[in-house]
Amino acid sequence: MAAESGRDADLPSVRGVYSISVAAELSGFGIAALRLYEEYGLITPLRTGGGTRRYSDHDLAQLERVAELIDAGVNLVGIGRVLDLEHRTGELERDNRRLAADNAQLRAEQTPATETDTDATHLGADPDQH
Repeated sequence: MAAESGRDADLPSVRGVYSISVAAELSGFGIAALRLYEEYGLITPLRTGGGTRRYSDHDLAQLERVAELIDAGVNLVGIGRVLDLEHRTGELERDNRRLAADNAQLRAEQTPATETDTDATHLGADPDQH
């Protein structure tokens, strides 16, 4: 549970709680469509020990995005590509935010004298003139 405490509260849960019939009703897609989307890798519901699909809030959000892309005229292979690129972009954005925060922390840890000397050196100024 400690790993979940750092997670953004706005992100949908990945805990599989909905059966396929409930997921179909909530998403507006038929059961056959949900199976097809899983076959194409557009969603990956969790499975119980007996093999029963369990859909999460994350899966339902993903199905909402699938519906948007279908409405935009994108085919299932294209939808898979778009979803993959969106996922990868999200990872890169998280990495960039983390790196920016790390850089800000490193800058804050520098002493003002070190910062001034570094800035003067980068500008080509003679540090002895300060």
